[in-house]
Amino acid sequence: MADYPDRLNLAEQVARIERSQEETRKLVAEQHKLMAEQGKLLAKTMNPRVSRFVTPTAALVAALGALTAAAPVLARWFGGGG
Repeated sequence: MADYPDRLNLAEQVARIERSQEETRKLVAEQHKLMAEQGKLLAKTMNPRVSRFVTPTAALVAALGALTAAAPVLARWFGGGG
């Protein structure tokens, strides 16, 4: 039974990795949704009347998608999230 704490620690590490992987999958799915929305907005920019509104909005959506995808890395850099 001497290695019981090591087994518990390993189980905690595996559980944390699995949670991180699931969170990453969710963030990637959200990024894909945002990128699809960006594509729709960019398609609308072909109309010059709406391009003054849509182009900045599309840029904002793209930036949010990139930030969402980078959130786990940023959290690790700044000392949070695992």
